[in-house]
Amino acid sequence: MANVIIVGGGAAGLAAAFALKRAKDGGNPIEWMLLEKDNRLGGKILTERRDGFIIDGGPDCYLTEKPWVGQMAERLGIADHLLSSDDDKKKTYIYSRGNLHELPDGVWMMVPTKFTPFITSPLFSWPGKIRMGMDLIVPKSRNIDDETVADFVKRRLGTECLEKLAEPMIGGVHASDPYRMSLKATFPRFLQMEQKYGSLIRAFLAARRKAPPPSTKAEAPKRTYFTTFQLGMQEITDGMADAAGRDRLITGAKVVRIKAGGVKPGYIVQTAVGDSYAADAVIVSAEAHLTADIVADLDDQLAASLRSIPWTSAATVSLAYREEQIGQSLCGFGFLVPASEKRKISACTWSSTKWPGRAPAKHALLRAFVGGAQNQHLVDQDDEEMMRMVRSEVRDIMGISGEPAFGRVFRWVYGMPQYTLGHLQRIEQIDSRLRDHAGLFLCGASYRGIGTGDVMNSGEGAAGKAIEFLVGKGIDYAEMASGRETDMPR
Repeated sequence: MANVIIVGGGAAGLAAAFALKRAKDGGNPIEWMLLEKDNRLGGKILTERRDGFIIDGGPDCYLTEKPWVGQMAERLGIADHLLSSDDDKKKTYIYSRGNLHELPDGVWMMVPTKFTPFITSPLFSWPGKIRMGMDLIVPKSRNIDDETVADFVKRRLGTECLEKLAEPMIGGVHASDPYRMSLKATFPRFLQMEQKYGSLIRAFLAARRKAPPPSTKAEAPKRTYFTTFQLGMQEITDGMADAAGRDRLITGAKVVRIKAGGVKPGYIVQTAVGDSYAADAVIVSAEAHLTADIVADLDDQLAASLRSIPWTSAATVSLAYREEQIGQSLCGFGFLVPASEKRKISACTWSSTKWPGRAPAKHALLRAFVGGAQNQHLVDQDDEEMMRMVRSEVRDIMGISGEPAFGRVFRWVYGMPQYTLGHLQRIEQIDSRLRDHAGLFLCGASYRGIGTGDVMNSGEGAAGKAIEFLVGKGIDYAEMASGRETDMPR
Protein backbone atom coordinates (compact mmCIF):
# COMPACT_ATOMS: atom_id res chain seq x y z
CA MET A 1 0.00 0.00 0.00
CA ALA A 2 1.56 3.31 -1.12
CA ASN A 3 1.48 6.26 1.26
CA VAL A 4 1.11 9.97 0.36
CA ILE A 5 1.67 12.93 2.69
CA ILE A 6 0.12 16.30 1.79
CA VAL A 7 1.75 19.37 3.36
CA GLY A 8 -0.67 22.29 3.73
CA GLY A 9 -4.42 22.43 4.22
CA GLY A 10 -5.41 25.38 2.04
CA ALA A 11 -7.53 25.12 -1.09
CA ALA A 12 -4.80 23.31 -3.06
CA GLY A 13 -4.01 20.80 -0.32
CA LEU A 14 -7.68 20.05 0.33
CA ALA A 15 -8.33 19.56 -3.38
CA ALA A 16 -5.41 17.12 -3.50
CA ALA A 17 -6.75 15.30 -0.43
CA PHE A 18 -10.21 14.90 -1.91
CA ALA A 19 -8.71 13.63 -5.18
CA LEU A 20 -6.68 11.02 -3.28
CA LYS A 21 -9.79 10.03 -1.33
CA ARG A 22 -11.67 9.46 -4.59
CA ALA A 23 -8.76 7.45 -5.97
CA LYS A 24 -8.63 5.25 -2.87
CA ASP A 25 -12.39 4.73 -2.96
CA GLY A 26 -11.97 3.74 -6.60
CA GLY A 27 -9.77 0.81 -5.63
CA ASN A 28 -6.28 2.30 -5.90
CA PRO A 29 -3.89 0.90 -3.25
CA ILE A 30 -2.96 4.17 -1.55
CA GLU A 31 -3.15 5.71 1.90
CA TRP A 32 -2.77 9.41 2.58
CA MET A 33 -2.64 12.06 5.30
CA LEU A 34 -2.65 15.87 5.28
CA LEU A 35 -0.58 17.95 7.73
CA GLU A 36 -1.49 21.61 8.31
CA LYS A 37 0.57 23.96 10.50
CA ASP A 38 -2.37 26.14 11.62
CA ASN A 39 -5.19 25.06 13.88
CA ARG A 40 -7.73 25.52 11.08
CA LEU A 41 -8.10 24.36 7.49
CA GLY A 42 -8.74 26.49 4.43
CA GLY A 43 -5.63 28.66 4.21
CA LYS A 44 -6.52 32.13 2.97
CA ILE A 45 -10.14 31.16 2.45
CA LEU A 46 -11.81 32.19 5.70
CA THR A 47 -15.41 33.21 6.35
CA GLU A 48 -16.84 34.58 9.58
CA ARG A 49 -20.52 35.09 10.42
CA ARG A 50 -21.47 37.73 12.96
CA ASP A 51 -24.75 39.47 13.81
CA GLY A 52 -26.24 38.61 10.42
CA PHE A 53 -23.12 39.65 8.45
CA ILE A 54 -21.12 37.22 6.30
CA ILE A 55 -17.48 38.30 6.11
CA ASP A 56 -14.82 36.82 3.84
CA GLY A 57 -11.32 37.50 5.08
CA GLY A 58 -9.52 36.31 1.94
CA PRO A 59 -10.92 35.73 -1.56
CA ASP A 60 -14.62 36.61 -1.67
CA CYS A 61 -15.38 35.03 -5.05
CA TYR A 62 -13.98 33.25 -8.08
CA LEU A 63 -13.90 33.94 -11.79
CA THR A 64 -16.94 32.14 -13.21
CA GLU A 65 -15.41 31.32 -16.59
CA LYS A 66 -12.76 29.19 -14.90
CA PRO A 67 -14.66 25.95 -14.30
CA TRP A 68 -12.85 24.27 -11.42
CA VAL A 69 -14.64 25.73 -8.39
CA GLY A 70 -18.04 25.17 -10.00
CA GLN A 71 -17.08 21.61 -10.90
CA MET A 72 -15.97 20.97 -7.33
CA ALA A 73 -19.24 22.39 -6.02
CA GLU A 74 -21.10 19.94 -8.25
CA ARG A 75 -18.99 17.05 -6.94
CA LEU A 76 -19.66 18.08 -3.36
CA GLY A 77 -23.40 18.52 -3.91
CA ILE A 78 -23.37 22.22 -3.05
CA ALA A 79 -23.83 23.71 -6.52
CA ASP A 80 -27.20 25.04 -5.38
CA HIS A 81 -25.26 27.18 -2.86
CA LEU A 82 -23.52 29.15 -5.63
CA LEU A 83 -24.36 32.86 -5.58
CA SER A 84 -24.05 35.27 -8.51
CA SER A 85 -23.17 38.90 -7.99
CA ASP A 86 -26.04 41.40 -8.13
CA ASP A 87 -25.24 42.75 -11.58
CA ASP A 88 -28.30 44.99 -11.61
CA LYS A 89 -26.15 47.19 -9.38
CA LYS A 90 -22.87 46.52 -11.16
CA LYS A 91 -20.89 49.73 -11.15
CA THR A 92 -17.25 50.32 -10.38
CA TYR A 93 -15.82 53.66 -9.31
CA ILE A 94 -12.30 55.04 -9.58
CA TYR A 95 -11.11 57.48 -6.93
CA SER A 96 -9.40 60.35 -8.74
CA ARG A 97 -8.63 63.94 -7.77
CA GLY A 98 -10.61 63.68 -4.54
CA ASN A 99 -13.80 62.22 -6.04
CA LEU A 100 -15.33 58.90 -7.03
CA HIS A 101 -15.85 58.65 -10.80
CA GLU A 102 -17.98 55.90 -12.29
CA LEU A 103 -16.04 53.65 -14.63
CA PRO A 104 -17.59 54.21 -18.08
CA ASP A 105 -19.99 51.56 -19.33
CA GLY A 106 -18.27 49.19 -21.73
CA VAL A 107 -14.81 49.24 -20.16
CA TRP A 108 -13.70 45.61 -19.90
CA MET A 109 -10.74 45.26 -17.61
CA MET A 110 -8.91 48.39 -18.84
CA VAL A 111 -10.15 48.46 -22.42
CA PRO A 112 -12.95 50.79 -23.67
CA THR A 113 -15.47 49.10 -25.99
CA LYS A 114 -18.30 51.69 -26.08
CA PHE A 115 -17.63 55.07 -27.66
CA THR A 116 -20.12 57.50 -26.08
CA PRO A 117 -19.73 56.53 -22.38
CA PHE A 118 -15.96 56.60 -22.74
CA ILE A 119 -15.75 59.93 -24.57
CA THR A 120 -18.12 61.68 -22.14
CA SER A 121 -16.48 60.33 -18.97
CA PRO A 122 -14.77 62.96 -16.77
CA LEU A 123 -12.40 60.29 -15.47
CA PHE A 124 -9.91 60.67 -18.32
CA SER A 125 -8.33 63.72 -19.92
CA TRP A 126 -8.77 64.31 -23.65
CA PRO A 127 -5.12 63.42 -24.35
CA GLY A 128 -5.62 60.25 -22.30
CA LYS A 129 -8.76 59.29 -24.25
CA ILE A 130 -7.04 59.88 -27.59
CA ARG A 131 -4.03 57.82 -26.52
CA MET A 132 -6.23 54.91 -25.40
CA GLY A 133 -8.05 55.01 -28.73
CA MET A 134 -4.73 54.75 -30.54
CA ASP A 135 -4.68 51.08 -29.52
CA LEU A 136 -6.59 50.57 -32.77
CA ILE A 137 -3.59 51.70 -34.83
CA VAL A 138 -0.56 50.90 -32.66
CA PRO A 139 1.18 47.95 -34.37
CA LYS A 140 1.47 44.70 -32.49
CA SER A 141 4.85 43.84 -31.03
CA ARG A 142 7.20 41.64 -33.03
CA ASN A 143 9.32 40.99 -29.94
CA ILE A 144 8.65 37.57 -28.41
CA ASP A 145 10.46 38.42 -25.16
CA ASP A 146 8.45 38.92 -21.98
CA GLU A 147 7.65 42.44 -20.78
CA THR A 148 6.12 43.94 -17.68
CA VAL A 149 2.40 44.60 -17.49
CA ALA A 150 3.15 48.31 -17.17
CA ASP A 151 5.25 48.37 -20.33
CA PHE A 152 2.56 46.50 -22.26
CA VAL A 153 -0.24 48.81 -21.13
CA LYS A 154 1.76 51.96 -21.83
CA ARG A 155 2.69 50.63 -25.26
CA ARG A 156 -0.89 49.83 -26.21
CA LEU A 157 -3.05 52.28 -24.25
CA GLY A 158 -0.84 54.93 -22.72
CA THR A 159 0.34 56.12 -19.32
CA GLU A 160 -2.99 57.55 -18.13
CA CYS A 161 -4.71 54.21 -18.70
CA LEU A 162 -1.94 52.50 -16.75
CA GLU A 163 -2.20 54.87 -13.79
CA LYS A 164 -6.00 55.18 -13.57
CA LEU A 165 -7.15 51.73 -14.71
CA ALA A 166 -4.52 49.06 -15.19
CA GLU A 167 -2.54 49.70 -12.01
CA PRO A 168 -5.52 49.56 -9.62
CA MET A 169 -7.50 46.95 -11.60
CA ILE A 170 -4.66 44.55 -12.46
CA GLY A 171 -1.83 45.32 -10.09
CA GLY A 172 -4.22 45.36 -7.15
CA VAL A 173 -5.48 41.87 -7.91
CA HIS A 174 -2.03 40.46 -7.31
CA ALA A 175 -1.16 42.97 -4.56
CA SER A 176 1.79 43.72 -6.81
CA ASP A 177 3.55 46.39 -8.82
CA PRO A 178 2.67 46.35 -12.55
CA TYR A 179 6.12 47.80 -13.26
CA ARG A 180 7.54 44.44 -12.15
CA MET A 181 4.77 41.99 -13.11
CA SER A 182 5.45 39.54 -15.92
CA LEU A 183 2.82 39.82 -18.66
CA LYS A 184 3.32 36.23 -19.83
CA ALA A 185 3.02 34.83 -16.30
CA THR A 186 0.01 36.88 -15.19
CA PHE A 187 -2.04 37.95 -18.20
CA PRO A 188 -0.94 35.95 -21.25
CA ARG A 189 -4.41 36.47 -22.72
CA PHE A 190 -3.61 40.13 -23.40
CA LEU A 191 -0.56 39.10 -25.39
CA GLN A 192 -2.60 36.53 -27.31
CA MET A 193 -5.24 39.16 -28.07
CA GLU A 194 -2.63 41.56 -29.39
CA GLN A 195 -1.09 38.92 -31.64
CA LYS A 196 -4.43 37.68 -32.99
CA TYR A 197 -6.31 40.95 -33.42
CA GLY A 198 -3.55 43.56 -33.47
CA SER A 199 -5.53 45.57 -30.90
CA LEU A 200 -7.03 45.00 -27.47
CA ILE A 201 -10.09 47.06 -28.37
CA ARG A 202 -10.76 44.91 -31.44
CA ALA A 203 -10.20 41.76 -29.38
CA PHE A 204 -12.72 42.73 -26.70
CA LEU A 205 -15.25 43.85 -29.32
CA ALA A 206 -14.91 40.45 -31.00
CA ALA A 207 -15.37 38.69 -27.65
CA ARG A 208 -18.52 40.70 -26.98
CA ARG A 209 -19.96 39.77 -30.39
CA LYS A 210 -19.26 36.09 -29.76
CA ALA A 211 -20.76 36.07 -26.26
CA PRO A 212 -23.90 33.90 -26.09
CA PRO A 213 -27.16 35.80 -25.58
CA PRO A 214 -28.71 35.69 -22.11
CA SER A 215 -30.92 32.66 -21.57
CA THR A 216 -34.64 33.28 -21.89
CA LYS A 217 -35.49 30.22 -19.80
CA ALA A 218 -37.04 31.23 -16.51
CA GLU A 219 -35.32 28.38 -14.68
CA ALA A 220 -31.84 29.15 -16.04
CA PRO A 221 -29.53 30.50 -13.31
CA LYS A 222 -28.09 33.92 -13.93
CA ARG A 223 -24.41 33.64 -14.81
CA THR A 224 -22.23 36.59 -13.84
CA TYR A 225 -18.53 37.33 -14.20
CA PHE A 226 -17.92 36.59 -10.52
CA THR A 227 -19.49 33.86 -8.37
CA THR A 228 -19.33 33.06 -4.67
CA PHE A 229 -21.24 30.92 -2.15
CA GLN A 230 -24.31 31.90 -0.19
CA LEU A 231 -22.56 31.46 3.16
CA GLY A 232 -19.14 32.67 1.99
CA MET A 233 -16.17 31.11 0.22
CA GLN A 234 -15.37 28.84 3.15
CA GLU A 235 -18.21 26.62 1.97
CA ILE A 236 -15.91 25.18 -0.70
CA THR A 237 -12.98 24.41 1.61
CA ASP A 238 -15.27 23.05 4.34
CA GLY A 239 -16.96 20.89 1.71
CA MET A 240 -13.66 19.46 0.48
CA ALA A 241 -12.48 18.81 4.04
CA ASP A 242 -15.70 16.99 4.93
CA ALA A 243 -15.67 14.94 1.73
CA ALA A 244 -11.99 14.00 2.09
CA GLY A 245 -12.51 12.89 5.68
CA ARG A 246 -11.40 15.10 8.54
CA ASP A 247 -9.86 12.18 10.42
CA ARG A 248 -6.99 12.29 7.90
CA LEU A 249 -6.58 16.08 8.07
CA ILE A 250 -4.21 16.86 10.95
CA THR A 251 -4.09 20.49 12.09
CA GLY A 252 -1.45 22.04 14.35
CA ALA A 253 1.20 19.91 12.62
CA LYS A 254 3.90 22.19 11.24
CA VAL A 255 6.14 20.39 8.78
CA VAL A 256 9.74 21.60 9.08
CA ARG A 257 11.69 19.12 6.96
CA ILE A 258 11.44 16.59 4.17
CA LYS A 259 14.35 14.15 3.95
CA ALA A 260 15.18 11.35 1.57
CA GLY A 261 14.20 8.04 3.09
CA GLY A 262 17.14 6.16 1.64
CA VAL A 263 15.03 3.13 0.80
CA LYS A 264 11.38 2.71 0.02
CA PRO A 265 9.40 4.64 1.20
CA GLY A 266 11.24 7.46 -0.43
CA TYR A 267 10.72 10.39 1.98
CA ILE A 268 10.57 11.16 5.68
CA VAL A 269 8.36 14.13 6.62
CA GLN A 270 9.19 15.67 9.99
CA THR A 271 7.14 18.10 12.10
CA ALA A 272 8.16 20.77 14.58
CA VAL A 273 7.25 18.56 17.54
CA GLY A 274 9.44 15.71 16.31
CA ASP A 275 6.86 13.46 14.67
CA SER A 276 8.04 11.66 11.52
CA TYR A 277 5.95 10.23 8.69
CA ALA A 278 7.23 7.88 6.00
CA ALA A 279 5.89 8.58 2.52
CA ASP A 280 6.24 7.14 -0.96
CA ALA A 281 5.12 10.50 -2.37
CA VAL A 282 4.77 14.00 -0.94
CA ILE A 283 2.57 16.84 -2.20
CA VAL A 284 3.58 20.26 -0.84
CA SER A 285 0.97 23.00 -1.18
CA ALA A 286 2.59 25.55 1.14
CA GLU A 287 3.82 28.93 -0.07
CA ALA A 288 7.08 28.74 -2.02
CA HIS A 289 9.11 30.56 0.65
CA LEU A 290 7.89 28.10 3.31
CA THR A 291 8.39 25.14 0.98
CA ALA A 292 12.00 26.29 0.49
CA ASP A 293 12.71 25.83 4.21
CA ILE A 294 11.01 22.42 4.20
CA VAL A 295 13.04 21.01 1.27
CA ALA A 296 16.37 22.75 2.01
CA ASP A 297 18.00 19.60 3.46
CA LEU A 298 16.75 17.60 0.49
CA ASP A 299 17.93 19.98 -2.25
CA ASP A 300 19.49 23.38 -1.55
CA GLN A 301 19.30 24.38 -5.23
CA LEU A 302 15.56 23.68 -5.30
CA ALA A 303 15.21 25.71 -2.10
CA ALA A 304 17.10 28.61 -3.67
CA SER A 305 14.85 28.58 -6.74
CA LEU A 306 11.76 28.57 -4.51
CA ARG A 307 13.11 31.50 -2.49
CA SER A 308 13.64 33.48 -5.69
CA ILE A 309 9.85 33.97 -5.99
CA PRO A 310 9.12 37.27 -4.19
CA TRP A 311 6.12 37.73 -1.88
CA THR A 312 4.16 40.66 -0.50
CA SER A 313 1.87 41.14 2.47
CA ALA A 314 -1.74 42.32 2.31
CA ALA A 315 -4.75 42.72 4.57
CA THR A 316 -8.50 43.10 4.27
CA VAL A 317 -10.50 45.18 6.72
CA SER A 318 -14.27 44.67 6.87
CA LEU A 319 -16.50 47.32 8.47
CA ALA A 320 -20.19 47.05 9.35
CA TYR A 321 -22.33 50.24 9.19
CA ARG A 322 -25.95 51.26 9.12
CA GLU A 323 -26.86 52.45 5.63
CA GLU A 324 -27.96 55.83 7.01
CA GLN A 325 -24.36 56.49 8.09
CA ILE A 326 -23.06 56.41 4.53
CA GLY A 327 -23.21 59.70 2.69
CA GLN A 328 -23.66 58.36 -0.82
CA SER A 329 -25.49 55.74 -2.85
CA LEU A 330 -24.18 52.21 -2.50
CA CYS A 331 -25.42 51.24 -5.96
CA GLY A 332 -22.16 49.70 -7.11
CA PHE A 333 -19.58 47.06 -6.30
CA GLY A 334 -17.08 49.50 -4.83
CA PHE A 335 -14.12 51.61 -5.86
CA LEU A 336 -10.45 51.34 -6.81
CA VAL A 337 -7.73 53.75 -5.73
CA PRO A 338 -4.77 54.40 -8.06
CA ALA A 339 -1.40 54.52 -6.33
CA SER A 340 -0.91 58.06 -7.66
CA GLU A 341 -3.66 59.25 -5.29
CA LYS A 342 -1.40 58.49 -2.30
CA ARG A 343 -4.19 56.99 -0.19
CA LYS A 344 -3.65 54.26 2.38
CA ILE A 345 -6.19 51.81 0.95
CA SER A 346 -6.03 50.40 -2.58
CA ALA A 347 -9.70 49.49 -3.00
CA CYS A 348 -13.00 49.03 -1.20
CA THR A 349 -15.67 46.47 -2.05
CA TRP A 350 -19.28 47.22 -1.11
CA SER A 351 -19.82 43.60 -0.16
CA SER A 352 -23.46 43.95 0.86
CA THR A 353 -24.30 45.38 -2.58
CA LYS A 354 -22.19 43.00 -4.63
CA TRP A 355 -23.41 39.88 -2.83
CA PRO A 356 -27.04 39.55 -1.70
CA GLY A 357 -27.39 38.47 1.92
CA ARG A 358 -24.03 39.68 3.19
CA ALA A 359 -25.58 42.14 5.68
CA PRO A 360 -28.91 42.50 7.52
CA ALA A 361 -31.54 44.86 6.14
CA LYS A 362 -30.64 48.57 6.32
CA HIS A 363 -26.99 47.73 6.98
CA ALA A 364 -23.89 47.81 4.81
CA LEU A 365 -20.71 45.75 4.81
CA LEU A 366 -17.58 47.37 3.36
CA ARG A 367 -14.27 45.60 2.70
CA ALA A 368 -11.09 47.65 2.26
CA PHE A 369 -7.72 46.45 0.99
CA VAL A 370 -4.42 47.42 2.57
CA GLY A 371 -0.82 46.66 1.66
CA GLY A 372 0.56 45.11 -1.49
CA ALA A 373 3.88 45.74 -3.18
CA GLN A 374 3.83 49.52 -2.79
CA ASN A 375 2.40 49.79 0.75
CA GLN A 376 3.56 46.60 2.42
CA HIS A 377 4.64 48.44 5.56
CA LEU A 378 1.01 49.30 6.37
CA VAL A 379 0.29 45.64 7.08
CA ASP A 380 2.72 45.80 10.02
CA GLN A 381 0.31 47.98 12.02
CA ASP A 382 -1.58 46.34 14.86
CA ASP A 383 -5.32 45.78 14.43
CA GLU A 384 -6.34 48.93 16.30
CA GLU A 385 -4.04 51.16 14.23
CA MET A 386 -5.13 49.58 10.96
CA MET A 387 -8.81 49.84 11.86
CA ARG A 388 -8.39 53.52 12.75
CA MET A 389 -6.57 54.18 9.47
CA VAL A 390 -9.18 52.42 7.31
CA ARG A 391 -12.11 54.10 9.10
CA SER A 392 -10.50 57.45 8.38
CA GLU A 393 -9.94 56.58 4.72
CA VAL A 394 -13.49 55.42 3.98
CA ARG A 395 -14.95 58.30 6.00
CA ASP A 396 -13.00 60.77 3.89
CA ILE A 397 -13.72 59.10 0.53
CA MET A 398 -17.35 58.06 1.11
CA GLY A 399 -18.63 60.67 3.54
CA ILE A 400 -19.39 58.20 6.33
CA SER A 401 -20.55 59.53 9.68
CA GLY A 402 -20.09 57.88 13.03
CA GLU A 403 -18.31 54.68 13.90
CA PRO A 404 -18.93 51.16 12.53
CA ALA A 405 -20.85 48.62 14.58
CA PHE A 406 -17.73 46.47 14.38
CA GLY A 407 -14.73 45.77 12.19
CA ARG A 408 -12.50 42.80 11.40
CA VAL A 409 -8.90 42.74 10.23
CA PHE A 410 -7.52 39.80 8.28
CA ARG A 411 -3.83 40.02 7.47
CA TRP A 412 -1.86 37.77 5.13
CA VAL A 413 1.83 38.32 5.89
CA TYR A 414 3.93 37.29 2.89
CA GLY A 415 0.78 35.71 1.56
CA MET A 416 0.75 37.00 -2.04
CA PRO A 417 3.22 35.55 -4.57
CA GLN A 418 4.64 38.00 -7.08
CA TYR A 419 4.85 36.81 -10.67
CA THR A 420 7.56 39.31 -11.55
CA LEU A 421 9.54 39.45 -14.79
CA GLY A 422 11.39 36.15 -15.11
CA HIS A 423 8.73 34.15 -13.23
CA LEU A 424 8.32 31.56 -15.98
CA GLN A 425 12.07 30.97 -16.01
CA ARG A 426 12.02 30.47 -12.24
CA ILE A 427 9.24 27.90 -12.65
CA GLU A 428 11.33 26.07 -15.26
CA GLN A 429 14.23 25.94 -12.80
CA ILE A 430 11.96 24.51 -10.10
CA ASP A 431 10.53 21.92 -12.48
CA SER A 432 14.04 20.95 -13.52
CA ARG A 433 15.13 20.33 -9.92
CA LEU A 434 11.97 18.35 -9.17
CA ARG A 435 12.89 15.85 -11.88
CA ASP A 436 15.65 14.66 -9.54
CA HIS A 437 13.09 13.92 -6.80
CA ALA A 438 10.61 11.35 -8.04
CA GLY A 439 7.46 11.39 -5.97
CA LEU A 440 7.78 15.03 -4.80
CA PHE A 441 5.10 17.36 -6.19
CA LEU A 442 4.39 21.06 -5.60
CA CYS A 443 1.10 22.91 -6.01
CA GLY A 444 -0.62 26.11 -4.88
CA ALA A 445 -0.64 29.79 -5.74
CA SER A 446 3.14 30.17 -5.99
CA TYR A 447 3.51 28.78 -9.47
CA ARG A 448 0.87 28.92 -12.22
CA GLY A 449 -2.08 30.99 -11.07
CA ILE A 450 -3.28 32.62 -7.85
CA GLY A 451 -7.06 32.38 -8.31
CA THR A 452 -9.04 29.98 -6.15
CA GLY A 453 -9.91 27.83 -9.16
CA ASP A 454 -6.31 27.77 -10.39
CA VAL A 455 -5.09 26.77 -6.94
CA MET A 456 -7.62 23.96 -6.56
CA ASN A 457 -6.86 22.74 -10.07
CA SER A 458 -3.16 22.61 -9.25
CA GLY A 459 -3.90 20.49 -6.17
CA GLU A 460 -5.97 18.01 -8.15
CA GLY A 461 -3.28 17.93 -10.83
CA ALA A 462 -0.58 17.16 -8.24
CA ALA A 463 -2.71 14.34 -6.82
CA GLY A 464 -3.17 12.90 -10.30
CA LYS A 465 0.60 12.93 -10.88
CA ALA A 466 1.21 11.28 -7.49
CA ILE A 467 -1.26 8.51 -8.29
CA GLU A 468 0.29 7.97 -11.70
CA PHE A 469 3.73 7.77 -10.08
CA LEU A 470 2.61 5.31 -7.41
CA VAL A 471 0.08 3.16 -9.22
CA GLY A 472 1.44 3.35 -12.74
CA LYS A 473 -1.64 4.69 -14.45
CA GLY A 474 -2.81 8.19 -15.15
CA ILE A 475 -5.99 9.51 -13.56
CA ASP A 476 -7.23 12.69 -15.20
CA TYR A 477 -8.63 14.58 -12.22
CA ALA A 478 -7.92 17.97 -13.69
CA GLU A 479 -6.70 19.49 -16.89
CA MET A 480 -3.89 21.76 -15.82
CA ALA A 481 -4.57 25.48 -16.18
CA SER A 482 -3.44 26.98 -19.45
CA GLY A 483 -4.07 30.61 -18.47
CA ARG A 484 -2.79 32.72 -15.62
CA GLU A 485 -5.55 35.30 -15.22
CA THR A 486 -6.64 35.41 -11.62
CA ASP A 487 -9.92 35.58 -9.77
CA MET A 488 -10.27 39.30 -9.09
CA PRO A 489 -11.07 39.83 -5.41
CA ARG A 490 -12.47 43.30 -5.83
